[in-house]
Amino acid sequence: MDTNKLEIKNLCKSFDGSEVLSHISFQIASGEFIAVMGPSGCGKSTLLYCASGMDRPTSGEIFFEGMEMSELSNREMEKLRLEHMGFIFQRANFLKSLSIADNIVFPAFQLGKQSRGEIRKTGEEMMERLGIAHVGDHDIRQVSGGQLQRAAICRAMINRPDILFGDEPTGALNSSATREVLDIMTSINRAGATILLVTHDAKAASRADRVIYLEDGQIKDILSLGKYIEGKQPVREQKMKEWLDIKVL
Repeated sequence: MDTNKLEIKNLCKSFDGSEVLSHISFQIASGEFIAVMGPSGCGKSTLLYCASGMDRPTSGEIFFEGMEMSELSNREMEKLRLEHMGFIFQRANFLKSLSIADNIVFPAFQLGKQSRGEIRKTGEEMMERLGIAHVGDHDIRQVSGGQLQRAAICRAMINRPDILFGDEPTGALNSSATREVLDIMTSINRAGATILLVTHDAKAASRADRVIYLEDGQIKDILSLGKYIEGKQPVREQKMKEWLDIKVL
């Protein structure tokens, strides 16, 4: 059985004749936490969108659990994302007409693999675990940014995805909320979920097993940090700082 959750081979992506990603290749093992860093415009988000099938590469191959995603139709790709992938963005993009709880369970209703009662129970359990059960019936404009991002994590995990994609999920949060969200993502990773995180924040990236640095659409360097260990965060952050200062910037 293939131990790689995601494999990217020679990925290139162009927009209007301008190359944004150039010959990107790397693998993500099952249960691994990968962060992608780099300056604005280097192609971080484009890489995430291609890796998750939200955008099609210009050339190259992307394999999810050994399956070449370019061979899938748009409908098949949508089903794959709904069933096997979860997404957390900088902005939660919730439906304003639904409560927090209804937004969270909406993807599970779309997938249709559980009864309404089972879905509701799962949503309630997740909100309880992430400390937002008391705001489940609130409008999305009635909660804090940290609570909204916790709800976004619940929504991303409601279908128990194999891989979680994050695009600057802490970018709009204060330091306290950022730490809370990172603690949750670390816990999710320890429970077995694979994570690909795009971030500009070195503290966020230091939670990852490996950090990929992009520049001008190419991989410039990769830093291996190993699994996150409680109490070792200052050491990891210092290693990140030295790497960014000396090797990259």
